[in-house]
Amino acid sequence: MNKKKKPKKIKKKLLDRYKLVILNELTFEERLSLKLTRLNVFVLGSLSAIFLITLTYLIIAFTPLREYVPGYASAKLKKDAIDLALRVDSLQTELAVRKAYYSSIRKVLTGDVSSVDFNRDSIIEAVKLEASEVDFTPTAEDSLLREKVDKEDKYNLFESATTATNFVLFPPVSGTISDHYNLEEKHYAVDIVVPKDTPVKATADGIVIFAEWTVETGYVIIMEHSYGLISVYKHNAKLTKSQGDLVKAGEVIATAGNTGELSTGPHLHFELWNDGYPINPTNFIDFK
Repeated sequence: MNKKKKPKKIKKKLLDRYKLVILNELTFEERLSLKLTRLNVFVLGSLSAIFLITLTYLIIAFTPLREYVPGYASAKLKKDAIDLALRVDSLQTELAVRKAYYSSIRKVLTGDVSSVDFNRDSIIEAVKLEASEVDFTPTAEDSLLREKVDKEDKYNLFESATTATNFVLFPPVSGTISDHYNLEEKHYAVDIVVPKDTPVKATADGIVIFAEWTVETGYVIIMEHSYGLISVYKHNAKLTKSQGDLVKAGEVIATAGNTGELSTGPHLHFELWNDGYPINPTNFIDFK
């Protein structure tokens, strides 16, 4: 009996009607009166609290007032900091290149260049052999070596050593190679594992001929360089250069990321092409 009466008492208390009256203290004139129940007061209070919490959240999340709340960073400040970091990195690379160049010029001007003298006649005499003593019959090893050299020449980066003497390739990023260049598997690139948002630099002076988003490879940027060389950078998180931009070697052109359906983690997919043929980037660039 007691258990059944208790819920009824609670229900009765919640539904009991009360009258809230506001009177003039001097004249006792009734100014306002409200009929309330405890249930109405509870529901009204709950709705008011929810409304205030929601309003406060919207103001903090979607208005500039959030910048005055401790712990929230300014979006403009973060963007400016990233831009400054990328510019500083580019300036450091440019400074290192200029220092190396001036150091080489200084050595030439001061004569601080080591040289070795060879006695040409003695070298020729030491290796001179009679034609009858040499066996010119090709061996299996010789044939394999010739075939390998022919393939390497086919994908040679420079046709003329005299015109490409001062042409240097810079590593776009430094990191561990997770997937190497493989002609048999038609993987014409190297995949270098790097942290997300690592600056990606131009491997040489050139012009941007493509800078767009693709479904499979995410943000892609392609550059055309001298001597028929083309470099490709895929799966970037963001591009800092646009099509038609002239770029110097070592200048930041993108930030590494994990974009595109074919990406399995933050890395840079880097390709080199020469006159329409793919070449192995590790033959010319040290990524470590």
